[in-house]
Amino acid sequence: MLRIDDIIYAVAGRRLFDGASAVIPGGHKVGLVGRNGTGKTTLFRLIRGELALEAGQIHLPKGARIGGVAQEVPSNDVSLLDTVLAADTERAALMAEETDDPTRIAEIQTRLSDIDAWSAEARAASILKGLGFDDPDQARPCSDFSGGWRMRVALAAVLFAQPDLLLLDEPTNYLDLEGALWLENYLARYPHTVIVISHDRGLLNRAVGAILHLEDRKLTFYQGTYDQFARARAEKLALAEAMAKKQDARRAHLQSYVDRFRYKADKAKQAQSRIKALARMQPITSPQEAALRAFSFPDPEELSPPIITMEGAAVGYGGDPVLQRLSLRIDQDDRIALLGKNGEGKSTLSKLLSGRLDKDMGRMITASKLRVGYFAQHQVDELYVDETPLEHLRRLRPGETPAKLRARLAGFGLTADQADTVVGQLSGGQKARLSLLLATIDAPHLLILDEPTNHLDIESREALVEALTAYSGAVILVSHDMHLLELVADRLWLVKDGTARPYEGDLQSYRQLLLSRDGPATPKAAPAKNKRPDRDAMLALKSEVRKGEARIEKLNEMRDKLAVKLADPALYEEADPGVIATWQRKYAEVMEGLDRAETIWMKALEKLEDAESR
Repeated sequence: MLRIDDIIYAVAGRRLFDGASAVIPGGHKVGLVGRNGTGKTTLFRLIRGELALEAGQIHLPKGARIGGVAQEVPSNDVSLLDTVLAADTERAALMAEETDDPTRIAEIQTRLSDIDAWSAEARAASILKGLGFDDPDQARPCSDFSGGWRMRVALAAVLFAQPDLLLLDEPTNYLDLEGALWLENYLARYPHTVIVISHDRGLLNRAVGAILHLEDRKLTFYQGTYDQFARARAEKLALAEAMAKKQDARRAHLQSYVDRFRYKADKAKQAQSRIKALARMQPITSPQEAALRAFSFPDPEELSPPIITMEGAAVGYGGDPVLQRLSLRIDQDDRIALLGKNGEGKSTLSKLLSGRLDKDMGRMITASKLRVGYFAQHQVDELYVDETPLEHLRRLRPGETPAKLRARLAGFGLTADQADTVVGQLSGGQKARLSLLLATIDAPHLLILDEPTNHLDIESREALVEALTAYSGAVILVSHDMHLLELVADRLWLVKDGTARPYEGDLQSYRQLLLSRDGPATPKAAPAKNKRPDRDAMLALKSEVRKGEARIEKLNEMRDKLAVKLADPALYEEADPGVIATWQRKYAEVMEGLDRAETIWMKALEKLEDAESR
């Protein structure tokens, strides 16, 4: 159980927590939500003990291991698989320990069995596979991968280590849809407590069973999914608003009486009592949701369909084509989601459609007046950090008045103060809003959005859904946000095996396809009865049997050496009784360890034989 008692903490004089309290029962999966800047990440740092509280306490179970994703896995020559295996420090230390003491050897072997060490490689490989790394990738060094991919390795490492309290801060931001769906499934089955900061509504509905809401420097714990929390929250807001209106009406009535009669002698006493009543009234404040900062995408003129057609097209980067056999059509009213793992070519297809890449062969016909807007994750980082949003717009629209430019910014939720703040000091969400404005400023007929929600909070994501629904141009979406895709996309294209083609199922069927293909994402899971185990489970069983055989062989060697020593007559002639007793005790301990090792091996062998017979 995690207990937070009346904590107080401030940053630069601004209080983020003021008497905040909450209790997280052990084993619960909890989503930590709240407006950007309220202190969610700070709370994680307080729980980890990285920051000192001004008052209050945070209680954790004694000896509880707290884990979170490192900033990034170092770029070194260690393979991905070995990097993840090293995250289980106890296993790594036990595996590296060298000793000739039979008692210690038996203890090590028993502990390794207790922590399921012999299936560790298979479990680590399964986690890496779920996060997008195939078998050849897992053998490559970390230095071969970019920062975003190394973040996935860092996530795999903490999942493999299985801390008692897992703290995850926006874990899906560096995952594709396939990785995000795998993670949802894994977290739902995680055997210990999880607290996850996320704006991904799908994850908060499928992977957690409770919501911890941070607002007005307080914490409120809600049982249920995010949708259940949202309904309870709406009811709470409506009740608070109704009570506030009643109080305002009563306050106005009392004030009216005071204003009329406070200076009349016969009413002075009653007026004074009403003045005191007014002073005693505690104002009922209606908790304010983050304003739905709407986006306003300009509508383009209508073009004759189709706006893009491809027949047998291929595209690449100067060598072998990344995608070929492309025969696709886009109309202006299409809402298309691109599905497929990272590296399959979704970004390549987006660049081809946006005109950033030319086709290598085949036909691709675009409408003559077609305008395309393009938003990609990296573009947020390509803004001019020493310029303001107003200056960004002035470069594109030098003839427009400052008032017009500010109106454009306001239409994307950027306030007057933010319009004059250099980009380097804006939040990630504010930068994303500016990038979206720049991508749509020319009223494109086709808007291509590659992970547009990474820096947006839940309210902003809902606003984006509304804007895309009202938008009269075509939309191509690449996103790990299942909720966004479900509400916006009406067509699906699957980018796989060097091509892209329409996917006939819906998003739910695609989710089920992915989860069934990758096997059950259950930490340290045994194969389900009456079902043939998946490949990773079979590998784990075979590894356990193989390790058991090696353990028995080593203990047999020690037994034989001790038996020779005890059979030597010189031992009884030269040694005192205490030394002889020590050798006899070591022999007994080895025999006891051998019995345990053989029992463990037999059980593993039975499991393997049972699995192979299915």
